[in-house]
Amino acid sequence: MSTNKTAAQNTSIAQFDYDLPEERIAKYPLEPRDSSNLLVYKNGEIQSDIYSKLHEHLPENTLLVMNNTKVVEARLLFKKNTGSTIEIFCLEPHESYPDITSAMLQTNTVLWKCLVGGAKKWRDEQLEMTFEVDATTYVLTAKKVERLSDSFLIEFSWNKPNSSFAEILHNAGIIPLPPYLKRDTEEKDKTTYQTVYAEFDGSVAAPTAGLHFTENVFEKLATKNISHDFVTLHVGAGTFKPVKSETLGEHEMHAEFIDVKRELISKIAEVDSTIVVVGTTSLRTLESLYWMGVKTIVNPQLSMESIALQQWDAYELPQNYSKKEAFLALETWMENNNLERLITKTQLLIAPGYDIRTVNGILTNFHQPQSTLLLLIHAFVGEEWKTIYDYALANNYRFLSYGDGSLLWKA
Repeated sequence: MSTNKTAAQNTSIAQFDYDLPEERIAKYPLEPRDSSNLLVYKNGEIQSDIYSKLHEHLPENTLLVMNNTKVVEARLLFKKNTGSTIEIFCLEPHESYPDITSAMLQTNTVLWKCLVGGAKKWRDEQLEMTFEVDATTYVLTAKKVERLSDSFLIEFSWNKPNSSFAEILHNAGIIPLPPYLKRDTEEKDKTTYQTVYAEFDGSVAAPTAGLHFTENVFEKLATKNISHDFVTLHVGAGTFKPVKSETLGEHEMHAEFIDVKRELISKIAEVDSTIVVVGTTSLRTLESLYWMGVKTIVNPQLSMESIALQQWDAYELPQNYSKKEAFLALETWMENNNLERLITKTQLLIAPGYDIRTVNGILTNFHQPQSTLLLLIHAFVGEEWKTIYDYALANNYRFLSYGDGSLLWKA
Protein backbone atom coordinates (compact mmCIF):
# COMPACT_ATOMS: atom_id res chain seq x y z
CA MET A 1 0.00 0.00 0.00
CA SER A 2 1.37 3.44 -0.90
CA THR A 3 2.23 5.97 1.81
CA ASN A 4 -0.21 8.45 0.24
CA LYS A 5 -3.03 5.92 0.34
CA THR A 6 -2.38 5.09 3.99
CA ALA A 7 -2.30 8.80 4.86
CA ALA A 8 -5.52 9.45 2.94
CA GLN A 9 -7.35 6.50 4.49
CA ASN A 10 -6.25 7.52 7.99
CA THR A 11 -7.44 11.11 7.54
CA SER A 12 -9.76 12.08 10.38
CA ILE A 13 -12.80 13.88 9.00
CA ALA A 14 -13.18 15.82 12.26
CA GLN A 15 -10.22 17.96 11.13
CA PHE A 16 -12.42 19.37 8.38
CA ASP A 17 -15.11 20.89 10.53
CA TYR A 18 -15.80 24.59 10.90
CA ASP A 19 -18.69 26.66 12.22
CA LEU A 20 -20.98 27.70 9.36
CA PRO A 21 -23.80 29.90 10.68
CA GLU A 22 -27.15 29.38 8.96
CA GLU A 23 -27.31 33.03 7.90
CA ARG A 24 -24.08 32.63 5.88
CA ILE A 25 -25.67 30.02 3.57
CA ALA A 26 -26.84 31.86 0.46
CA LYS A 27 -30.51 31.01 -0.17
CA TYR A 28 -30.60 32.85 -3.50
CA PRO A 29 -27.95 33.95 -6.02
CA LEU A 30 -26.89 37.53 -6.54
CA GLU A 31 -28.00 39.39 -9.65
CA PRO A 32 -26.14 39.78 -11.89
CA ARG A 33 -24.29 36.51 -11.44
CA ASP A 34 -20.86 38.05 -11.90
CA SER A 35 -21.34 40.49 -9.00
CA SER A 36 -20.53 37.69 -6.55
CA ASN A 37 -17.43 38.05 -4.39
CA LEU A 38 -14.24 36.36 -5.60
CA LEU A 39 -11.58 35.45 -3.04
CA VAL A 40 -8.18 35.07 -4.70
CA TYR A 41 -5.56 32.95 -2.90
CA LYS A 42 -2.00 32.80 -4.22
CA ASN A 43 1.33 32.08 -2.52
CA GLY A 44 -0.13 32.47 0.95
CA GLU A 45 -1.79 35.82 0.22
CA ILE A 46 -5.52 36.58 0.00
CA GLN A 47 -7.28 39.40 -1.82
CA SER A 48 -10.93 40.16 -2.51
CA ASP A 49 -12.57 41.06 -5.80
CA ILE A 50 -15.69 40.20 -7.81
CA TYR A 51 -16.24 37.72 -10.66
CA SER A 52 -16.70 40.41 -13.32
CA LYS A 53 -12.97 41.15 -12.82
CA LEU A 54 -11.86 37.51 -13.03
CA HIS A 55 -9.80 38.29 -16.15
CA GLU A 56 -7.50 40.51 -14.05
CA HIS A 57 -6.45 37.48 -11.98
CA LEU A 58 -5.67 35.06 -14.80
CA PRO A 59 -2.55 35.16 -17.00
CA GLU A 60 -2.89 35.57 -20.77
CA ASN A 61 -3.50 32.37 -22.75
CA THR A 62 -4.97 30.54 -19.75
CA LEU A 63 -7.17 27.56 -20.63
CA LEU A 64 -10.34 27.29 -18.53
CA VAL A 65 -11.90 23.83 -18.34
CA MET A 66 -15.62 23.85 -17.46
CA ASN A 67 -18.31 21.25 -16.84
CA ASN A 68 -21.22 21.65 -19.28
CA THR A 69 -23.59 19.22 -17.59
CA LYS A 70 -27.20 20.34 -17.20
CA VAL A 71 -29.34 19.87 -14.10
CA VAL A 72 -32.46 17.81 -14.80
CA GLU A 73 -35.82 18.17 -13.09
CA ALA A 74 -35.15 14.97 -11.13
CA ARG A 75 -37.87 15.29 -8.46
CA LEU A 76 -41.24 13.79 -9.40
CA LEU A 77 -44.23 14.16 -7.06
CA PHE A 78 -46.95 11.52 -7.42
CA LYS A 79 -50.29 11.90 -5.61
CA LYS A 80 -51.93 8.69 -4.39
CA ASN A 81 -55.71 8.25 -4.30
CA THR A 82 -55.48 8.55 -0.51
CA GLY A 83 -54.12 12.08 -0.92
CA SER A 84 -50.61 11.27 0.28
CA THR A 85 -47.60 12.29 -1.85
CA ILE A 86 -44.82 9.95 -2.96
CA GLU A 87 -41.64 11.75 -4.05
CA ILE A 88 -39.42 9.93 -6.53
CA PHE A 89 -35.92 11.36 -6.91
CA CYS A 90 -34.19 10.13 -10.08
CA LEU A 91 -30.54 9.38 -9.27
CA GLU A 92 -29.06 7.60 -12.27
CA PRO A 93 -30.06 5.21 -15.06
CA HIS A 94 -29.94 1.44 -14.80
CA GLU A 95 -26.65 -0.22 -15.87
CA SER A 96 -28.33 -1.54 -19.03
CA TYR A 97 -27.83 1.91 -20.65
CA PRO A 98 -24.28 2.77 -21.76
CA ASP A 99 -24.49 6.34 -20.46
CA ILE A 100 -26.87 8.99 -19.12
CA THR A 101 -27.51 10.61 -22.50
CA SER A 102 -28.71 7.29 -24.00
CA ALA A 103 -31.03 6.77 -21.04
CA MET A 104 -32.37 10.33 -21.28
CA LEU A 105 -33.23 9.75 -24.95
CA GLN A 106 -35.29 6.62 -24.23
CA THR A 107 -38.88 6.82 -25.42
CA ASN A 108 -41.98 5.13 -24.02
CA THR A 109 -40.23 3.47 -21.05
CA VAL A 110 -37.01 3.66 -19.02
CA LEU A 111 -35.42 2.10 -15.92
CA TRP A 112 -33.95 4.46 -13.30
CA LYS A 113 -32.39 4.15 -9.86
CA CYS A 114 -34.32 6.42 -7.50
CA LEU A 115 -34.75 7.52 -3.93
CA VAL A 116 -38.35 7.31 -2.75
CA GLY A 117 -39.79 9.65 -0.16
CA GLY A 118 -42.78 8.07 1.59
CA ALA A 119 -41.77 4.59 0.40
CA LYS A 120 -43.70 2.90 3.25
CA LYS A 121 -46.95 4.38 1.91
CA TRP A 122 -46.29 2.91 -1.55
CA ARG A 123 -47.24 -0.76 -1.72
CA ASP A 124 -47.05 -2.48 -5.09
CA GLU A 125 -49.55 -0.41 -7.04
CA GLN A 126 -48.49 1.71 -10.01
CA LEU A 127 -48.39 5.46 -9.48
CA GLU A 128 -49.75 7.83 -12.10
CA MET A 129 -49.27 11.52 -12.83
CA THR A 130 -51.02 13.54 -15.52
CA PHE A 131 -49.75 16.85 -16.90
CA GLU A 132 -50.37 18.99 -19.95
CA VAL A 133 -47.97 20.33 -22.58
CA ASP A 134 -49.35 22.49 -25.40
CA ALA A 135 -52.91 21.27 -24.74
CA THR A 136 -51.77 17.62 -24.93
CA THR A 137 -52.37 15.42 -21.86
CA TYR A 138 -49.49 13.20 -20.78
CA VAL A 139 -49.75 10.29 -18.35
CA LEU A 140 -46.57 9.22 -16.55
CA THR A 141 -46.56 5.90 -14.70
CA ALA A 142 -44.08 4.68 -12.09
CA LYS A 143 -43.68 1.02 -11.10
CA LYS A 144 -41.38 -0.43 -8.44
CA VAL A 145 -39.18 -3.12 -10.01
CA GLU A 146 -36.68 -3.89 -7.26
CA ARG A 147 -35.45 -2.67 -3.89
CA LEU A 148 -31.69 -1.97 -4.03
CA SER A 149 -29.30 -1.51 -1.09
CA ASP A 150 -29.72 2.25 -0.94
CA SER A 151 -32.41 3.03 -3.51
CA PHE A 152 -35.18 1.56 -5.68
CA LEU A 153 -35.18 0.52 -9.32
CA ILE A 154 -38.20 2.22 -10.91
CA GLU A 155 -39.70 1.64 -14.34
CA PHE A 156 -41.21 4.80 -15.81
CA SER A 157 -43.54 4.65 -18.80
CA TRP A 158 -45.57 7.30 -20.58
CA ASN A 159 -48.34 7.52 -23.13
CA LYS A 160 -46.57 9.62 -25.77
CA PRO A 161 -43.95 7.33 -27.35
CA ASN A 162 -42.38 10.14 -29.39
CA SER A 163 -41.32 11.98 -26.23
CA SER A 164 -37.95 11.26 -24.62
CA PHE A 165 -37.48 10.78 -20.88
CA ALA A 166 -35.57 14.09 -20.83
CA GLU A 167 -38.67 15.84 -22.19
CA ILE A 168 -40.88 14.09 -19.64
CA LEU A 169 -38.66 15.25 -16.77
CA HIS A 170 -38.50 18.81 -18.14
CA ASN A 171 -42.28 19.02 -18.13
CA ALA A 172 -43.26 16.90 -15.10
CA GLY A 173 -40.33 17.22 -12.72
CA ILE A 174 -38.89 19.77 -10.31
CA ILE A 175 -35.29 21.06 -10.15
CA PRO A 176 -33.73 19.44 -7.03
CA LEU A 177 -32.20 22.20 -4.93
CA PRO A 178 -29.58 21.19 -2.35
CA PRO A 179 -31.22 20.16 0.96
CA TYR A 180 -29.24 22.76 2.93
CA LEU A 181 -31.11 25.60 1.19
CA LYS A 182 -34.19 24.54 3.22
CA ARG A 183 -36.67 26.04 0.78
CA ASP A 184 -38.93 24.94 -2.05
CA THR A 185 -37.81 25.22 -5.66
CA GLU A 186 -39.10 28.39 -7.32
CA GLU A 187 -39.69 29.13 -10.99
CA LYS A 188 -36.54 31.27 -11.28
CA ASP A 189 -34.36 28.40 -10.01
CA LYS A 190 -34.90 26.76 -13.41
CA THR A 191 -32.62 29.48 -14.79
CA THR A 192 -30.44 30.50 -11.86
CA TYR A 193 -29.50 26.92 -10.90
CA GLN A 194 -28.02 26.28 -14.37
CA THR A 195 -24.76 27.58 -15.79
CA VAL A 196 -25.16 29.75 -18.88
CA TYR A 197 -23.23 27.07 -20.81
CA ALA A 198 -25.15 24.00 -19.54
CA GLU A 199 -25.77 21.63 -22.45
CA PHE A 200 -26.11 17.92 -21.61
CA ASP A 201 -28.92 16.65 -19.36
CA GLY A 202 -27.84 14.42 -16.51
CA SER A 203 -27.00 16.15 -13.20
CA VAL A 204 -29.07 16.29 -10.04
CA ALA A 205 -26.92 19.17 -8.75
CA ALA A 206 -25.34 22.12 -10.54
CA PRO A 207 -21.57 22.48 -10.98
CA THR A 208 -21.91 25.62 -8.89
CA ALA A 209 -18.53 27.28 -9.55
CA GLY A 210 -19.81 27.96 -13.07
CA LEU A 211 -22.94 29.77 -11.89
CA HIS A 212 -20.94 33.03 -11.67
CA PHE A 213 -20.10 33.14 -15.40
CA THR A 214 -21.88 35.53 -17.75
CA GLU A 215 -21.38 36.67 -21.34
CA ASN A 216 -19.76 39.77 -19.85
CA VAL A 217 -17.16 37.60 -18.07
CA PHE A 218 -16.43 35.61 -21.24
CA GLU A 219 -16.00 38.79 -23.29
CA LYS A 220 -13.45 40.18 -20.81
CA LEU A 221 -11.57 36.86 -20.71
CA ALA A 222 -11.32 36.90 -24.51
CA THR A 223 -9.43 40.24 -24.37
CA LYS A 224 -6.53 38.34 -22.73
CA ASN A 225 -6.79 35.37 -25.11
CA ILE A 226 -8.15 33.23 -22.27
CA SER A 227 -9.92 30.31 -23.90
CA HIS A 228 -12.27 27.68 -22.52
CA ASP A 229 -13.25 24.12 -23.29
CA PHE A 230 -15.66 21.62 -21.82
CA VAL A 231 -15.81 18.29 -20.08
CA THR A 232 -19.03 16.65 -18.93
CA LEU A 233 -19.39 15.15 -15.48
CA HIS A 234 -22.95 14.44 -14.41
CA VAL A 235 -23.15 15.41 -10.75
CA GLY A 236 -24.86 12.80 -8.58
CA ALA A 237 -26.74 13.21 -5.29
CA GLY A 238 -23.65 11.76 -3.59
CA THR A 239 -22.05 15.18 -3.85
CA PHE A 240 -24.20 16.15 -0.81
CA LYS A 241 -23.42 12.93 1.04
CA PRO A 242 -21.64 13.80 4.30
CA VAL A 243 -18.68 11.71 5.42
CA LYS A 244 -20.20 9.82 8.36
CA SER A 245 -17.22 7.62 9.15
CA GLU A 246 -14.47 8.78 11.52
CA THR A 247 -11.74 8.21 8.94
CA LEU A 248 -11.76 8.44 5.17
CA GLY A 249 -10.84 4.79 4.69
CA GLU A 250 -14.36 3.79 5.74
CA HIS A 251 -16.13 6.23 3.41
CA GLU A 252 -17.42 5.07 0.03
CA MET A 253 -17.01 7.78 -2.59
CA HIS A 254 -19.90 8.18 -5.04
CA ALA A 255 -19.31 7.26 -8.69
CA GLU A 256 -20.28 9.70 -11.46
CA PHE A 257 -20.47 9.54 -15.26
CA ILE A 258 -17.92 11.49 -17.30
CA ASP A 259 -18.05 12.17 -21.03
CA VAL A 260 -15.00 13.76 -22.68
CA LYS A 261 -14.02 14.35 -26.31
CA ARG A 262 -10.75 12.88 -27.57
CA GLU A 263 -9.74 16.25 -29.01
CA LEU A 264 -9.82 17.79 -25.51
CA ILE A 265 -7.61 14.99 -24.17
CA SER A 266 -5.19 15.76 -27.02
CA LYS A 267 -5.35 19.49 -26.19
CA ILE A 268 -4.63 18.93 -22.46
CA ALA A 269 -1.64 16.76 -23.37
CA GLU A 270 -0.07 19.58 -25.38
CA VAL A 271 -1.05 22.66 -23.34
CA ASP A 272 1.98 24.25 -21.68
CA SER A 273 0.23 27.43 -20.55
CA THR A 274 -1.83 27.84 -17.36
CA ILE A 275 -4.82 25.51 -16.90
CA VAL A 276 -7.59 26.51 -14.47
CA VAL A 277 -10.60 24.31 -13.79
CA VAL A 278 -14.02 25.75 -13.06
CA GLY A 279 -15.30 23.65 -10.19
CA THR A 280 -14.43 20.50 -8.30
CA THR A 281 -16.28 18.38 -10.88
CA SER A 282 -14.02 19.63 -13.69
CA LEU A 283 -10.99 18.90 -11.52
CA ARG A 284 -12.19 15.39 -10.71
CA THR A 285 -12.71 14.79 -14.42
CA LEU A 286 -9.22 15.92 -15.51
CA GLU A 287 -7.50 14.10 -12.66
CA SER A 288 -9.50 10.96 -13.47
CA LEU A 289 -8.41 11.20 -17.12
CA TYR A 290 -4.78 11.44 -15.98
CA TRP A 291 -5.09 8.18 -14.00
CA MET A 292 -6.99 6.48 -16.81
CA GLY A 293 -4.03 7.40 -19.01
CA VAL A 294 -1.65 5.83 -16.48
CA LYS A 295 -3.82 2.71 -16.54
CA THR A 296 -3.35 2.46 -20.30
CA ILE A 297 0.43 2.85 -19.91
CA VAL A 298 0.45 -0.04 -17.44
CA ASN A 299 -1.84 -2.09 -19.71
CA PRO A 300 -2.24 -0.86 -23.32
CA GLN A 301 -4.81 -3.66 -23.91
CA LEU A 302 -7.06 -2.35 -21.14
CA SER A 303 -10.76 -3.09 -21.76
CA MET A 304 -13.50 -0.46 -21.90
CA GLU A 305 -14.96 -1.89 -18.67
CA SER A 306 -11.62 -1.60 -16.86
CA ILE A 307 -10.92 2.04 -17.76
CA ALA A 308 -13.36 3.28 -15.08
CA LEU A 309 -11.59 4.71 -12.05
CA GLN A 310 -12.18 3.20 -8.61
CA GLN A 311 -11.91 5.13 -5.34
CA TRP A 312 -8.31 4.24 -4.46
CA ASP A 313 -6.81 3.58 -7.93
CA ALA A 314 -4.94 6.91 -7.95
CA TYR A 315 -3.09 5.96 -4.78
CA GLU A 316 -2.06 2.50 -6.06
CA LEU A 317 -1.02 3.21 -9.66
CA PRO A 318 2.55 4.27 -10.60
CA GLN A 319 3.12 7.90 -9.57
CA ASN A 320 5.95 8.88 -11.93
CA TYR A 321 4.26 9.83 -15.22
CA SER A 322 3.88 13.39 -16.47
CA LYS A 323 0.57 14.92 -17.48
CA LYS A 324 1.66 14.80 -21.13
CA GLU A 325 2.64 11.11 -20.98
CA ALA A 326 -0.63 10.11 -19.35
CA PHE A 327 -2.89 12.11 -21.67
CA LEU A 328 -1.04 11.04 -24.83
CA ALA A 329 -1.32 7.41 -23.71
CA LEU A 330 -5.07 7.83 -23.14
CA GLU A 331 -5.45 9.49 -26.55
CA THR A 332 -3.60 6.57 -28.20
CA TRP A 333 -5.77 4.04 -26.34
CA MET A 334 -8.90 5.85 -27.56
CA GLU A 335 -7.60 5.86 -31.15
CA ASN A 336 -6.87 2.13 -30.93
CA ASN A 337 -10.42 1.56 -29.68
CA ASN A 338 -11.98 3.87 -32.30
CA LEU A 339 -13.37 6.22 -29.65
CA GLU A 340 -14.04 9.90 -30.34
CA ARG A 341 -15.56 10.30 -26.86
CA LEU A 342 -14.68 8.60 -23.61
CA ILE A 343 -17.81 7.79 -21.61
CA THR A 344 -17.13 6.04 -18.32
CA LYS A 345 -17.40 6.44 -14.55
CA THR A 346 -15.09 7.85 -11.93
CA GLN A 347 -15.07 7.25 -8.19
CA LEU A 348 -11.86 9.25 -7.63
CA LEU A 349 -11.43 10.52 -4.07
CA ILE A 350 -9.09 13.52 -3.83
CA ALA A 351 -7.92 13.77 -0.24
CA PRO A 352 -5.05 15.16 1.86
CA GLY A 353 -1.77 13.78 0.52
CA TYR A 354 -3.08 13.65 -3.06
CA ASP A 355 -0.86 15.47 -5.59
CA ILE A 356 -2.82 17.50 -8.18
CA ARG A 357 -1.40 16.51 -11.61
CA THR A 358 -3.29 18.40 -14.27
CA VAL A 359 -4.01 22.04 -13.38
CA ASN A 360 -2.56 25.22 -11.86
CA GLY A 361 -5.67 26.71 -10.33
CA ILE A 362 -9.30 26.09 -9.44
CA LEU A 363 -12.36 28.31 -9.31
CA THR A 364 -14.69 26.95 -6.67
CA ASN A 365 -17.39 27.94 -4.17
CA PHE A 366 -17.16 27.47 -0.39
CA HIS A 367 -18.08 23.96 0.71
CA GLN A 368 -19.88 22.27 3.56
CA PRO A 369 -18.01 21.28 6.73
CA GLN A 370 -16.80 17.66 6.78
CA SER A 371 -17.43 17.15 3.04
CA THR A 372 -15.29 15.39 0.45
CA LEU A 373 -15.20 18.71 -1.43
CA LEU A 374 -13.39 20.31 1.50
CA LEU A 375 -10.89 17.42 1.45
CA LEU A 376 -10.25 18.23 -2.21
CA ILE A 377 -9.54 21.87 -1.29
CA HIS A 378 -6.96 20.63 1.25
CA ALA A 379 -5.24 18.68 -1.54
CA PHE A 380 -4.97 21.98 -3.43
CA VAL A 381 -3.84 24.43 -0.74
CA GLY A 382 -2.99 22.28 2.30
CA GLU A 383 -3.74 23.53 5.82
CA GLU A 384 -4.21 27.03 4.39
CA TRP A 385 -7.84 26.04 3.69
CA LYS A 386 -8.57 27.09 7.29
CA THR A 387 -7.07 30.56 6.75
CA ILE A 388 -9.06 30.95 3.52
CA TYR A 389 -12.35 29.91 5.11
CA ASP A 390 -11.74 32.05 8.22
CA TYR A 391 -11.14 35.04 5.94
CA ALA A 392 -14.34 34.35 3.97
CA LEU A 393 -16.38 34.05 7.17
CA ALA A 394 -14.85 37.22 8.64
CA ASN A 395 -15.53 39.19 5.44
CA ASN A 396 -19.18 38.30 4.92
CA TYR A 397 -18.73 35.92 2.01
CA ARG A 398 -21.81 33.90 1.13
CA PHE A 399 -21.40 30.12 1.29
CA LEU A 400 -22.42 26.96 -0.64
CA SER A 401 -24.21 26.56 -3.98
CA TYR A 402 -25.68 30.03 -4.46
CA GLY A 403 -22.82 31.74 -2.61
CA ASP A 404 -19.59 33.50 -3.51
CA GLY A 405 -16.47 31.78 -4.82
CA SER A 406 -12.72 31.64 -4.86
CA LEU A 407 -9.77 31.32 -7.21
CA LEU A 408 -7.19 29.09 -5.54
CA TRP A 409 -3.71 28.68 -7.00
CA LYS A 410 -1.74 25.53 -6.41
CA ALA A 411 1.39 26.18 -4.35
